[in-house]
Amino acid sequence: MISSVREDAFTETVPVHGLVVRKAAMRDIPPILDLINGYAARGIMLPRTEFELSEAIRDFTVVMLDGTLLGCGALHFYSPTVAEIRSLAVAESAKSHGVGRKLVEALCAEAEAYQLDAVFAFTYVVEFFSRVGFHVVERGMLPLKAWKDCVRCPKFNACDEIAVLRILRSDRWEHSQPQPWGVAMTAPADELIQIPTPSRSA
Repeated sequence: MISSVREDAFTETVPVHGLVVRKAAMRDIPPILDLINGYAARGIMLPRTEFELSEAIRDFTVVMLDGTLLGCGALHFYSPTVAEIRSLAVAESAKSHGVGRKLVEALCAEAEAYQLDAVFAFTYVVEFFSRVGFHVVERGMLPLKAWKDCVRCPKFNACDEIAVLRILRSDRWEHSQPQPWGVAMTAPADELIQIPTPSRSA
């Protein structure tokens, strides 16, 4: 999966007051498409269609300011216990205003409300995710992700993004082994946790 935001999207150097974080509505589809496909045209994200976004709109959370979309992100469920933070994008005009942080925090809160055990993401911005409770993991521990959207990505055979995971319910995570998502993790983000890569039939 191609990364959707750079590190400056998460650096809150100039906080903006009046930001509204909410679940996306159907009326948000045009500005979300403009934002995502603007990055896609530069090879930063995968393009999305109106049909795809209409199907997935309930996954999305948006950040608004005075009726203008500043950022979007989605929480995509992969199992009864795990979801991915994906389609994370911040408008160029809103970079460095903490919009990316607000999105990730809102999506993690949503995952907790659904009583998920963990959330994961693919990113270049490991330092940011480590500050909000994520740990680096071996990408081979995320087989469902690898064979879905990633096969559409031009970087599929040479992906340089890093998989990160945040455990939300450590008690349940530890007691749900064995599972394809690996063991409970407590290592810092700069220590890659080695987990055997599953076979293609996994």
